[in-house]
Order: sequence, then C-alpha cells, then structure tokens
Amino acid sequence: MAQSFTGIDEVVHAVGTQLGESEWLEITQEQVNTFADATGDHQWIHVDVERAKKGPYGGTIAHGYLTLSLIARFGDELFSISGVTAKLNYGVNKVRFPAPVPVGSRVRASASISNTSETPAGIQVSLNWVIELENSTKPACVAETVVLLVP
Repeated sequence: MAQSFTGIDEVVHAVGTQLGESEWLEITQEQVNTFADATGDHQWIHVDVERAKKGPYGGTIAHGYLTLSLIARFGDELFSISGVTAKLNYGVNKVRFPAPVPVGSRVRASASISNTSETPAGIQVSLNWVIELENSTKPACVAETVVLLVP
C-alpha cells in the first residue's frame, strides 16, 4: 500500500522514512526490445536472443537504464503526494548497477526519503532506491534520485 503524503510539510518531516517495497515485476523481452527501440540501444546482449544464449549471462539482459527508469513506476506504487502543483524528476545524484537483470527475472524496489532542501522553485526531495533482483545477493540497481515538489 502506497504511503500518502498531504502536502510538502509532511514530506519534509518524513526524512528517514522507509516507503516500503513495490510488487515484483517480471522483465520481459518485449519490454527490453521496446526500450531498445525508444533509445536506439540495440546492443546484442539486450535484443539478440540467440547470440545472447552464448554470451556471458546465458541470455538477454535488461538495459541498466531500463532498470533505472522503472523507478517512475515503482514510485507510484510506494508513495503519493497531494497538495502540490507538480512532482518533477529533478535528477539523479548516483546510480550503480551491481547485478545484471536477465530477461524473465523479477525485480522490485524499496525506497526511503533521505533529505529535503528548499529552493526558489520548491522543495527538492532526495530518495534512496534499491531495486532488488529476485534470488540474487546483489541488487540490480541502487540510486539516489531527486524530485522537485512545486507548491
């Protein structure tokens, strides 16, 4: 169940709050191919199923940036904020991809609010994300993102 915040003040007071875990999401070859088409990144390790079977992972893997982009989807599962004009992606401070995501595997995300800072445009909220890869000791992605909340 998503954490609901009513207004910016509640978010500011929630620094340090764990927002929970998303549902598991299976990564499909169709998703990977669609992402490759959208970005122009058609590297064989992502889209050539037959060649990738003989590659280092025994099959195709998701693009790292595809995994990172799922934060938008997972964010909607983990939290909502009302009482703001806009909730905008402001940036990413740090991203790492410790483990590849094989097509057919499942991922889920957890997040926490690590910091907030006031700017002339609104409040910047830093979130720490871990995208877990099912049955792996390493996460698929760890990232610190920044969201701008506009009053």
